[in-house]
Amino acid sequence: MPGNFYTEGMIFKQGRFSGLITPISFGIDLLVINLFAYFSPINFQNPILFHSYLSAAWLILSFKNEFYKVYRYSKVIYILRKLFTQFVFFFLILYAYIGFFKQPIMSRLALGQYFVLVFIAVSMLKLLYYVLLMKYRGYLKGNIRRVVVIGKNKKTNQLIQVFNEREEFGYKFMAQFNPKDEGFDLEQCFKYIEDKRIDEIYCSVSELKNSEIEDFITFADNNLKILKFLPDNKYIYAKKLKFEYYDYLPILSLRDIPLHNPINAFLKRFFDIIFSLIVIFGLLLWIGPILALLIVLESKGPVFFIQRRTGFDNREFLCFKFRSMAINRNADNLQAAKNDMRITKIGGFLRRTSIDELPQFYNVLFGNMSVVGPRPHMLKHTDEYANKVDKYMLRHFVKPGITGLAQVRGYRGEIEKDSDILNRIKFDIFYVENWSFLLDIKIILQTVLNAISGEEKAY
Repeated sequence: MPGNFYTEGMIFKQGRFSGLITPISFGIDLLVINLFAYFSPINFQNPILFHSYLSAAWLILSFKNEFYKVYRYSKVIYILRKLFTQFVFFFLILYAYIGFFKQPIMSRLALGQYFVLVFIAVSMLKLLYYVLLMKYRGYLKGNIRRVVVIGKNKKTNQLIQVFNEREEFGYKFMAQFNPKDEGFDLEQCFKYIEDKRIDEIYCSVSELKNSEIEDFITFADNNLKILKFLPDNKYIYAKKLKFEYYDYLPILSLRDIPLHNPINAFLKRFFDIIFSLIVIFGLLLWIGPILALLIVLESKGPVFFIQRRTGFDNREFLCFKFRSMAINRNADNLQAAKNDMRITKIGGFLRRTSIDELPQFYNVLFGNMSVVGPRPHMLKHTDEYANKVDKYMLRHFVKPGITGLAQVRGYRGEIEKDSDILNRIKFDIFYVENWSFLLDIKIILQTVLNAISGEEKAY
């Protein structure tokens, strides 16, 4: 029997006006783009051509980048990523106008000022739409979707909790049906969905038979209901699936690696080169000689510690670091531990502040590493964990990094127990499958803050 029913009272009627949001926001953005162009001292010679060019470019970019495709459960970082992608290409297209249409008297400075003003205005509008819609759903109970959940387990309970607690998403949980109950009746469930005008059905895959899943699909198709499934983590549905067509044949692949996209790979590599050059010329060239002198004065040996590690596509490379230990035979086999007697005084300072990692920006410049990515492991540890930790090798789908998601989440340094490496790999895989430029920026900023405040396992 269904449970946890909600009353039907609402401040606003549920209306499917979501389809109006995109054209309205698109129209306002287009108006802003053209108004700013009209009042800016850009000196374009043919106003009709310029405004048509801007409008067509914005339309094509919006369609290609799915700029207005924002879901009710989308996060702010998703909005920021959309804005970044849209305006990077808009900037290029904007300045391309000068060359395409031979505009010698067009002001480049005014065009740049126009771009900045449009970027600020559209960004503020987009974030305002997002906030207002959240408030509208959360406080005024408008734009609501009625939902039912089929199945009773940990996953479905978590989903119901999200529906109830995140009111700004605009979901109204109406009932939960348990297929394992003796009194469960599929027809009664369908009748309830029709009578209560349910909009979306969420089914737990693990609790339904194949025939019942087929019945739900048929019912949803015939009654214009949205049907979604909660994955069973034991099987393939736990994967991040990518749906593709080979001619007319549908194919599912287990994962989509964002950095395998040429544009994303180019963007990341471009950032790596610029960032590493800034660090090398702005910091390493003057601090390097000072550190080299201190390292050599305290203990005999080279300034740099060079070690073979595992990188992209499981290939070996030479990883550079400032030497922080006295010369020892276990350097390639034994990780540094707390109160490790091998660590020198200057080495302890270098490790606590992560300054010993700075030479790895040369690795980044040479293309062996990236600024952000899974940390490269010693060859011995790669062989050990590849056989011990499930999905360990997935981290080698991308270049290793000077810092990474696992490191800023507290999983850096010595592996003291099995949970350390398991959690590290979990975050590494999440990064590989969910990379974004904004995620890289967030990790870099968090790394700097951690280096300033100090980390428990920075030894």
